[in-house]
Amino acid sequence: MIWVIVGALLILAALGAPLFALLGVIALLGFSSAGQEGIAVAVEFYRLSDMPALIAIPLFTLAGYLLAESQTPQRLVRLTNALVGWMPGGLAIVAILACTLFTAFTGATGVTIIALGAVLYPALRQAHYEQRFTLGLLTASGSLGLLLVPSMPLILYGVVAQQFQTTPPVTIDALFKAGVLPCLLMVVMLGAYSAWHVRKVPRPPSAGVREVWAAVKAAAWEIPLPFVVLIGIYSGALAASEAAAATALYVLVVTVLIRREIPLGQLPRVIRHAMVLVGGILVILGFSLALTNWLIDAEVPDKLFQFLRTQIPESQPFLFLLALNLFLLVFGMLLEGFPAIILLVPLVLPVALRYGVDPVHLGIIFLANLQLGIFLPPLGINLYIASARFRQPVMTLVRAAVPFFLIMLAATLVITYWPGLSLWLAR
Repeated sequence: MIWVIVGALLILAALGAPLFALLGVIALLGFSSAGQEGIAVAVEFYRLSDMPALIAIPLFTLAGYLLAESQTPQRLVRLTNALVGWMPGGLAIVAILACTLFTAFTGATGVTIIALGAVLYPALRQAHYEQRFTLGLLTASGSLGLLLVPSMPLILYGVVAQQFQTTPPVTIDALFKAGVLPCLLMVVMLGAYSAWHVRKVPRPPSAGVREVWAAVKAAAWEIPLPFVVLIGIYSGALAASEAAAATALYVLVVTVLIRREIPLGQLPRVIRHAMVLVGGILVILGFSLALTNWLIDAEVPDKLFQFLRTQIPESQPFLFLLALNLFLLVFGMLLEGFPAIILLVPLVLPVALRYGVDPVHLGIIFLANLQLGIFLPPLGINLYIASARFRQPVMTLVRAAVPFFLIMLAATLVITYWPGLSLWLAR
């Protein structure tokens, strides 16, 4: 009977059934088979209201949507271009930095490709960057920033991981700190490759003092934003939820009242779109927490670990980490960031702890692989978003993104096997 149910659920998933419905059915069936009532699922939704870190999700999401609706992307590109556009591969570095910062604040890689692609693609082509390089750069750079504060996937990983009460504990602040150096590594490696690849392209003259000052003045309200968040969290002055509240209020005042780029009449529409996304995340998260509790009660992670131990001894965490990277790459391609975190963390985290992997380090490994999976052929979602945005065949983008994928894969392996890179700031 159980195999009939599993088969039916797989068919429903293939037909596009909502993820929250599948999670709910699995959780209800699991508790029912264990002789428990379905109220156990409802209890998990009540527990969501008792999670202080969860308030950061709607606040950071609202800030990201407001920034995306304003002229911030254009000002961000102008500022970075004025500062580093004169360097070898300067405009490519501009694209990498702009995409990283924008994805960090919006938490949505596809939005970055759509919003910044309209600005960066023609600029790169006019600067005589070849089309294949430009397409690959923008497709890959769209996923950067998931490791950087205030990335929504980092917060979501922290919320799910906290259910396991690990030692050492997983805090949102620790995750924010842990992602900085790994993200910087990827940015530097991609920037170095870009500068080498376009070394023969004529460099534009450096921006004059007047243009730099004009760009700084134009972005005067945006420049303090990352520093407020970074300094507030890294100094310990602000918790993640407090930083989220400060960010949302600041962005709201700037975009609506000071710059007036979002009319008051349009504000309810932007808030509604942001909260629809948040509502979807919370519904999925509630069912996911119920499923997590059932998995723990049924000792599924322990059974999974016992199976893995017969294949990979506990004394060889190197092999486990390699298998983990392959596993996350495949599922990062099949699932978007939020569903992948919600579905896989309850299975992977308890097993990784048995192999001695720090839970905060695991979060960075997790998201580094998801950054790769979302533009990994044949099903990476960013390939299709970029294909629609740049009006190019998917296979053209696949070929263009190969060198960038390999560089980010190398960076991911460094992140995986050098825990200190992630944990130096966090611990």
